Amino acid sequence: MDDSWPNILLIHGHDFGQYLGCYGIDIETPRIDQLADNSALFERHFGSAPQCSPSRGSLMTGRFPHVNGLMGLAHGGWELHDNERILPQYLSDIGYETHLFGLQHITQDTDRLEYDFVHTEGNLYPGVKPAVHQANRAHSVASVVSSVLETSAYETPFFASIGFFECHRVEDEDGRFGFDAEYYNTDDPDDIQPLPYLPDRRGTRQDLAEMRGMVYAIDEAVGAILDALEEAAIIDETLVIVTSEHGIAFPRAKGSCYDAGIEATLIMHYPGVIEGGKRYDELLSNVDILPTILDLLTVDVPGNLDGRSFADMITDSGDNYDERDRIFAEMTWHDMYNPVRAIRTDRYKYIRSFWRLPKVYLPTDVFASEAGRGVRESYGVPTRKYEELYDLRDAPQEDDNVVNEPRYQDVRMDLSKQLYEWMIGTEDPLLDGPVEPGDYAEIQMWPHNDP
Repeated sequence: MDDSWPNILLIHGHDFGQYLGCYGIDIETPRIDQLADNSALFERHFGSAPQCSPSRGSLMTGRFPHVNGLMGLAHGGWELHDNERILPQYLSDIGYETHLFGLQHITQDTDRLEYDFVHTEGNLYPGVKPAVHQANRAHSVASVVSSVLETSAYETPFFASIGFFECHRVEDEDGRFGFDAEYYNTDDPDDIQPLPYLPDRRGTRQDLAEMRGMVYAIDEAVGAILDALEEAAIIDETLVIVTSEHGIAFPRAKGSCYDAGIEATLIMHYPGVIEGGKRYDELLSNVDILPTILDLLTVDVPGNLDGRSFADMITDSGDNYDERDRIFAEMTWHDMYNPVRAIRTDRYKYIRSFWRLPKVYLPTDVFASEAGRGVRESYGVPTRKYEELYDLRDAPQEDDNVVNEPRYQDVRMDLSKQLYEWMIGTEDPLLDGPVEPGDYAEIQMWPHNDP
């Protein structure tokens, strides 16, 4: 074991995208913003999928959802392939002590993850009822993390996955999905910047006002963990990563491959190794995080990963970094079949749908929200185009589909070909036809099952 290896804290939350002050949002998140000021912040970092389990699976394996098998929600019949390895297992192999705090949501079998220590209960998916996710509220998780840091001896470098439930919507007694406003602070809807990709309506503002209370909770929890690292005198020897898995739970964000659906926070702090106070606008995917961590440790990166290390970019002048010219995103299953594949370059986004789908897919929690109520009649009925092409320079909100315009046909054909070749090269099962949920084989056997 290399004595110079850092401790590693991977802090992640639900559904908050890049909704932080340090990403230009009109919200005060002082502790995360202060961390960002002394860290590397990545402005164009994207999840591999606009939904929880598939994107988290990519974060933990360095492989796309259709490659590692987690093409839907972990509590919905989907699992990682048996031979898939995840970040804590790679780190355990080289001598790290591994800890799980709070939410994980990539498997129904926590033992499958092989953490040395599991500190909180209900870490698969604590449900959408407020009372059910108490143990995974940010302040509760941060309290447990702080207690462990206070009592540890630090003889061995450790890895900790720290997952918060916030900002996932929760269901109230009337079946409305909001952000548990009775528990969290709520801002004044009239004082909030509207979302640029949605109509400015009262219901959307009300939902944003509620969600911001959960963002404040995340900020306070991150601050508490940083304070605990300071008190333990190990913050300078710890790699702290703050990230999210996809965009916020609003229409045209969560559940869509538009930028608002796949954008994700990424802040990395490692004094003396990663230069602080820098913002990067290179294209990154969350499949890149695992190989980057291994590379920072000077550990061989497995050749079967889909991600690529960006360690050279953040530790050197950047001259040795092979910059991405494209990232890929996908969706297959959530609470319904929504097969989509996408490619994004510096200027263009090309999206290919593989099923007869509504104009904009709304996950259940978004559909049954105040924000969803205002748009679901217009978004839920019209049939989506099988191909979408957006010039991000002219239409950054992806609201002008130019796929049929003559002057974009060369771009359309080029990106379509690149997307197809990626699907071929990664053996995407979608090319063989509709992909069924994980328990479909058992359903098919139903007439023949023994009584």
